[in-house]
Amino acid sequence: MKKLIMLLIVSTMLINCTSKPEDILIKEDAKPIILKAAMQKRVAQDNEFAFKLLKNTIQKTTESNVFVSPLSVSIALGMAWNGAAGETKTQIETTLEMSGLSTDEINEYYKIMQTSLPTVDPNTKLSIANSMWYRKGFDVKSSFLKVNADNFNAYVKELDFSKTWAKDTINNWCAKNTNNLIKTIIDGNISEETMMYLINAVYFKGIWCSKFEKKSTYEADFKTETGTTVKVNMMNQKDTFDYAADELAQYVDMPYGNKAFSMTVILPNENKTTKDVLNQLTVNKWNETLDKMSSREVQLYLPRFKVENKFKLNDALKTMGMPIAFSDFADFTGISDVRLMISEVLHKTYITVDEEGTEAAAVTSIGFTTTSMPIIPIININKPFVFAIREKSTGVILFIGKMGSLEKY
Repeated sequence: MKKLIMLLIVSTMLINCTSKPEDILIKEDAKPIILKAAMQKRVAQDNEFAFKLLKNTIQKTTESNVFVSPLSVSIALGMAWNGAAGETKTQIETTLEMSGLSTDEINEYYKIMQTSLPTVDPNTKLSIANSMWYRKGFDVKSSFLKVNADNFNAYVKELDFSKTWAKDTINNWCAKNTNNLIKTIIDGNISEETMMYLINAVYFKGIWCSKFEKKSTYEADFKTETGTTVKVNMMNQKDTFDYAADELAQYVDMPYGNKAFSMTVILPNENKTTKDVLNQLTVNKWNETLDKMSSREVQLYLPRFKVENKFKLNDALKTMGMPIAFSDFADFTGISDVRLMISEVLHKTYITVDEEGTEAAAVTSIGFTTTSMPIIPIININKPFVFAIREKSTGVILFIGKMGSLEKY
């Protein structure tokens, strides 16, 4: 009997030692994040931005595969928005679909998303990090630093951009906060005009609730959008998923971990294309489809895939409503008294999907440079003044006067 007990103890210890933390799934379903009405409205706005960002990025690139993180771009632009003023701020609000909400409500939304999302599923790893890097000696307003520290938990660092190690420092931060999936966001040297970078990094790793068996994966044909056929590793399983279908497409929802997160796949019908799907993809259409989904047994085939993208989002964001931010007329006086404009918005993404689950990362970098246009002074000569008429090369004054009172002439 003692031998049997010892054998059981040793067996238990071996199981505990060989089990990986990510293999131990907590089966209890996720508890929802409760949002008040203003926050729910902002979610809908952010999702509308997500669909428009995807569509516009597709239009501005020749890449066949386009993978973006609208949350990453939204958060980075949200930080920049806090330093914008006038028409520049209004246009960023238009681009981000912000309407009907106060500044406090918008910042509260970003704060809630960044604090709540990473904790909603202990089985899924999600991290969201922000940073602000500015040139040594550049004067950044304390109010801008405070609002982004308070609401975005931004790491703030003054760097000597003229040093070669400056870009390495920023890139190392990106690598650290994406589990080394995105190792660089700044490839070349930092220009002398660059004063600041606002950077967001998002990392996600989710394990399927219902994993695919590797032994069931087989080589299969995949027809590309150009009509050619390529070979892929096709995963498959029969299980119960949330599912819907309509005249446009089939929809299947594959949850991760405790079902707080999921991947929703939209497969166009035989006579439809992804372009048809995107043309109809709005928040209302999206929400209607999710409401129509019901749990049913599905035979699912999903190819393993890996995608890495790098996009310069300047043109897409200009088209979406914020051209002034990229021009000499940009107003970022909430950041500094030095005139600034956005030089580039860089977005890098990475995703792998396999039998175990999904690993994804994104980095969004907003670079600010000084504008080529000096501050235009306003001179309103509506009171007594002095004037002189002179010869410029010698400096001799021919006439000089003071006007204390004027008559209509």
